[in-house]
Amino acid sequence: MRENIEKLLSGSENLWRACDIGRVNHSSTGHKELDSILPKGGWPKKGLVEIINEYHGIGELQLLIPLMLSVIKQGKWILWVCPPHIVYAPALLQAGIDTSQILVVNKAVPCKDALWSMERALRSSNCGLVLTWQTWLSVKVLRRLQIAAETGGTLGFIFKSRDNKYSPSNMRIRIKNITAFDQASITVIKAHGGSRAKSTNVKLYKHHLQIS
Repeated sequence: MRENIEKLLSGSENLWRACDIGRVNHSSTGHKELDSILPKGGWPKKGLVEIINEYHGIGELQLLIPLMLSVIKQGKWILWVCPPHIVYAPALLQAGIDTSQILVVNKAVPCKDALWSMERALRSSNCGLVLTWQTWLSVKVLRRLQIAAETGGTLGFIFKSRDNKYSPSNMRIRIKNITAFDQASITVIKAHGGSRAKSTNVKLYKHHLQIS
């Protein structure tokens, strides 16, 4: 009987189980230094990643340029939810990112609607990446978004000014500037498959991608 149940469970692509978190496939971040401190050498291909940076515009989006390019090449959408400033289209184009595949939810949108957009996008097979700037999300809400991302096979990044050690996200990373407009110190606070916190320095602003 148990074997039959396991067979049914494993045959469903729409079913996600908590024990599967550690088996998520990973892909290179495009930054060798960062890959070296991440479990399995890269970003998970689905789930939630939290990036904690006290100030906006310190180069956090630089880390995601290779990932965004990969998503665009797959013909999928990238959803930006409540960015703190206007998304600067010329910078995206300069980095090779097709802006026709970018959707933006304005920060003036009510929190309830922003959350709805995030969850729907994470569950959609047409969306390859969700970026949001939210510090107010509770553990309960994060868990709900985590399940949506795992179910939809989508990767979501949440940029926050404060850390929450109880977060259920796949990965939590802190970024700090160590030299103006040049390098940043990156610490992996938590990652499924990782045993302890690790840090490295990464050169940013290679493509000068930012929001203004």
